[in-house]
Amino acid sequence: MKRILILTVCFLLIAGVYAQKGGKYQLKSPDGTIVLSIQTGDKLQWSVTDKGKSIITPSPISITLGTGEVLGERSKVVSATNEEINFTFNPVHYRKAQVTDHCNQLILKCRGNYGLIFRVYNDAVAYKFFTTIPGDVTIKNEEVNFNFAGDYKIFVPFQRDCRDGKNFNSSFENQYSEITFSRFPKDTLAFLPVLVDLGSNQKAEIFEVDLEDYPGMYVRTNPTNQGFEGVFAPYPLETYVKGLNIIPSKSADYIAKRPGMLNLPWRAVFISEQDKDLLDIDIVQKLASESRLNDISWVKVGQVAWDWWNDLNISHVDFRAGMNTETYKYFIDFAAQYGISYILFDAGWNVPGDLTKPIPEIDIQQVIDYGKQKGVGLIVWCSWQDVMAQKDKAFPFFAGIGVKGMKIDFFDRDDQLAVASTYEIAKQAAQNKLMVDYHGIYKPTGLQKTYPNVVGIEGVYGLENYKWANPNGPRYAVTLPFIRNQAGPMDYTPGAMRNASRENFRPVNSNPMAQGTRVQQMAMYIVFEVPLQMLSDNPTIYMREKECTEFITRIPTTFDQSVPLESKVAEYVAVARKKGNVWYAGAMTDWTPRELTIDCSFLGSGSYTAEIFSDGVNADRDATDYKKSVITVTSTDKLNVKLMNGGGWVARFEPVKQ
Repeated sequence: MKRILILTVCFLLIAGVYAQKGGKYQLKSPDGTIVLSIQTGDKLQWSVTDKGKSIITPSPISITLGTGEVLGERSKVVSATNEEINFTFNPVHYRKAQVTDHCNQLILKCRGNYGLIFRVYNDAVAYKFFTTIPGDVTIKNEEVNFNFAGDYKIFVPFQRDCRDGKNFNSSFENQYSEITFSRFPKDTLAFLPVLVDLGSNQKAEIFEVDLEDYPGMYVRTNPTNQGFEGVFAPYPLETYVKGLNIIPSKSADYIAKRPGMLNLPWRAVFISEQDKDLLDIDIVQKLASESRLNDISWVKVGQVAWDWWNDLNISHVDFRAGMNTETYKYFIDFAAQYGISYILFDAGWNVPGDLTKPIPEIDIQQVIDYGKQKGVGLIVWCSWQDVMAQKDKAFPFFAGIGVKGMKIDFFDRDDQLAVASTYEIAKQAAQNKLMVDYHGIYKPTGLQKTYPNVVGIEGVYGLENYKWANPNGPRYAVTLPFIRNQAGPMDYTPGAMRNASRENFRPVNSNPMAQGTRVQQMAMYIVFEVPLQMLSDNPTIYMREKECTEFITRIPTTFDQSVPLESKVAEYVAVARKKGNVWYAGAMTDWTPRELTIDCSFLGSGSYTAEIFSDGVNADRDATDYKKSVITVTSTDKLNVKLMNGGGWVARFEPVKQ
């Protein structure tokens, strides 16, 4: 990791920090455009302006301890330290090879063994509390407020079945409600990240980062209907098992119990000037804790042939398809043919309650050995409930027989104990050289950086929902890249080869279809980001659709460079990404047909052979219709792209050999 670190300590007139009378402090971004103001004293508050425009109006923040003491009330600053941070680092399993972390930082230490760290970037602000209290502490509540200047439009995913803040159990899957603060239902909550439309193309996006051994934050509107306030799940005291879930049955009147020497999660706001800025947010990578793994050479990301969505409905074979050895060997043959790294055993492969015993129909060692011969690894599905009960036995078992990773499902919680378990699992999995793909879980908050063996996180209303619901899929698909995917890996599980227009779609469980065109599904492999990317449909269909499959399986799952192209939240999205010397570009639209211009200036010098898939002229009626073309382009070219309703466009640009 390359680091260039500039420190300026204790001089509050340097690095954009200004101390004022009355307990006021200001911290500016390196370019001077964003100003974070802090008011200490009777009530600790923060506010933010960008080029003089109010972004966050004065917003109180505090920590209430179990003793009744409130950290942030009647605050007395005993020291203020500032520094300019400026270094580059090389993230792993990401959309770019290098990130520059450049900000001004202010550390306020307060009487009472606590303090705050504030950071201001050229495009974001962040803060977090820390404490230095001897012994253990009980945190009764954290007061978090994001007050805004008006009743703005917001994009929020509501927490299902949460009424009056009493039910915090959820799979964290919901589409975005596009409403104003004043229309936010008073009896429910939303989970992060959330987006605020500030007008004039400017937006603010709220994240939390470095959530470890602490409950996740939800938001509801504040009393003035002009902002959000944070809400947290209480600490579970007792639980019961219901199906695959571990559900709290009794909760404490506090949210966390921690050692007194602690750092709370970062509260961060990214500020964009135009929508495409939202496709290149690095704040989670910048704020998350460093990797705790010294060796990650064994973590091999890539694509996965997935069994569950397609219900193992392979055909034209001389054996009964299903959860059995022969079917999975067929999956391995398919994966090997197309250079796919892994296959997945999803739910049902093991004897219930025992992760070390496959069902009689599956010879797991034979499957693993067969895959090893063909260069294809195995990932197995596990419930969180079973993992917590059996990880000491199951993880060494998996490692011993050659399993490469686990898809761990049905957390459906983000209270302190659930969050802490994700770090515990990731650590123990890494000790056994096992990758982890978390499902039925909250949004990423940086765990993927701290434990790079965490290569997939769901927390999204993904393709699986087409099996039983009729959502507004394409609009959601062109909203996700700007919001949820900027928090981290997003295991949406694309790849449907049965494609339907809005009029022709219907939910089908065993042979499911997807809304939107074939090429929109293909574009998801470029637009959506996850290091462990699923191919959701079945191998028989993929082999029949060879042309599309060959294109999909040549797309990397991590990149060296990413360039956002002209995009608009919830309407259309376009990005270009580079791996080695090859560029990939993808574009998607909602149900509105539209034409876009793809400016090829992201390409380097010389000529490129562009392999292009676009919506066919009849894709509005038959969503599987597409056209493939091969042309030569240079960086001076501008490509006219026509997207049908729910449509897409993809291209692979390879340098022409001289």
